[in-house]
Amino acid sequence: MPLYELVCISRTGLTQSALEGLLKRSAEAVLDRGGAVRGFVNMGRDQPLPYRMKRHREYHTRGTFWLMHYYSNPNTSNVLINQLKLDTRVVRCNVVKVTDKLNEMVNIADGI
Repeated sequence: MPLYELVCISRTGLTQSALEGLLKRSAEAVLDRGGAVRGFVNMGRDQPLPYRMKRHREYHTRGTFWLMHYYSNPNTSNVLINQLKLDTRVVRCNVVKVTDKLNEMVNIADGI
């Protein structure tokens, strides 16, 4: 299975439990479809966005940035993105395929 990285910006001002619920829901979407979650990285809370973004009829200028590394098939990534786009706690999200070769996975995983 390829290694993917989910890059996500969630709304600022979320409580700790709401953010944990969002992370848990993202991980469960991968785990329920046979994938494996490698880990999460907090990139900062209440950070300024590069530009004003509109999502769910609101404009956002600040957000919480986080990453999730996971192994799964490509269909799982599509399902995950569709779920997150409908979630009102998410401002933007994107999935990046890091690698699909085993040799590269071992070298990249050592650096994560």
